[in-house]
Amino acid sequence: MAQQNNDGYYEAYWPRGARQQKTRALAPRLDTLEGKTVAQLWDYLFKGDEVFALLEEELKRRYPGIKFVSWREFGSTHADDEKEALAALPARFKELGVDAVISGMAC
Repeated sequence: MAQQNNDGYYEAYWPRGARQQKTRALAPRLDTLEGKTVAQLWDYLFKGDEVFALLEEELKRRYPGIKFVSWREFGSTHADDEKEALAALPARFKELGVDAVISGMAC
């Protein structure tokens, strides 16, 4: 069997399908976290309980008036009902007076 010479040329294929949604602009950053309410979202996949505890402690030290809505309030963002849970978040944030969100862990 003869070996083909490709002269260093290889075809590559992107393993994902086409994008389903266009990129959106990010929300403007808050000037400060002082006096703000921050929601914590976690996918329950990597030590978020530990990481959020550390983040909360440090942010409270820097911004004494900051308030948190725990990840426990929202449940996992990575589950069988993921689409429904994520779709419900904007209304839930509004109900809870959330100004900002920390979402993790993406590991």
